[in-house]
Amino acid sequence: MSVVNNSQEKKASLHRRIHTGEKSYRCDICGKSYSSNYQLTMHKRVHTGEKPYHCDICGKSFTQSSGLTRHTRIHTGERPYHCDICGNLYSTNTQLTMHKRTHTGEKPYRCDICGESFSQSGVLQKHKRVHTGEKPYQCNICGKSFSQSGGLTKHTRTHTGEKPYRCDICGKSFTVSAHVTKHKRTHTGEKPYQCDICDKSFSRNDDLMCHRRVHTGEKPYHCDICGKSYTKSSHLATHKYIHTGENPYQCDICGKSFPGTHDLTKHKRVHTGERPYRCDICGKSFSRNEGLTCHKRTHTGEKPYHCDICDKSFSESGVLIKHKRTHTKD
Repeated sequence: MSVVNNSQEKKASLHRRIHTGEKSYRCDICGKSYSSNYQLTMHKRVHTGEKPYHCDICGKSFTQSSGLTRHTRIHTGERPYHCDICGNLYSTNTQLTMHKRTHTGEKPYRCDICGESFSQSGVLQKHKRVHTGEKPYQCNICGKSFSQSGGLTKHTRTHTGEKPYRCDICGKSFTVSAHVTKHKRTHTGEKPYQCDICDKSFSRNDDLMCHRRVHTGEKPYHCDICGKSYTKSSHLATHKYIHTGENPYQCDICGKSFPGTHDLTKHKRVHTGERPYRCDICGKSFSRNEGLTCHKRTHTGEKPYHCDICDKSFSESGVLIKHKRTHTKD
């Protein structure tokens, strides 16, 4: 009976430290303090590198038994934590807690610099790097640094050429999963981003943002050499090669070089015959989006290019240029 009483008293003593904040167990390496000897033992493995708990399926090791338990669920598929609102299942209680915030809207982690709130502490940590400029993830090939590990992972693929994300419709591969999602819309024709000014729709949000500048006239990207302005940063980057004479993107089929990746992508369709832009009215396909846009005007009758001399209108800018020569005799 006395052994039981001693055990209960020990648990009670440890529990009281939660309220008192007492941390009597101190690490003799770094000086950090803990409220129990068990916590200190776990912490010391950070210094020693000890990982005594091994997965008997893949061999991965962990400093704590709880870490091994959570890891094992990757192999077993076990998801014991159940959301009582929508029924989703999770392998850890932490994942369930974070998920529930999608229902409650709770954002307990607040940035003390700008006041923005987040549902996860990890997202807050990443956000703070916007303010501090911290870029702790460095590429060991070229030395470029990133604020997030995901940014480094994506960047590394520019060196390795790895493209792990594949379109299950045409087989094309991409370095980033988001690019597959965007690419698939060339097959499905889905355009979920709509302009609230003219109702034009786009398959990508960044295309919508750029389109809006047609209405606002905003050109936020300025060339520091000649002062010319652009609606897209990529257009500015490509423009700068006019000054440097650089054509850094080379076709691996014919060797021809281009100032921008977009130009190279369009050029490669000469070799592949790919025509990803399809007219949803007649089914005709085009290698360039500009070709599809012009073609659609044969259905709509739209003629957006106006001659400022005789007021005649045309469906293509090139035809307008040729027409103007009839006035100038050029």
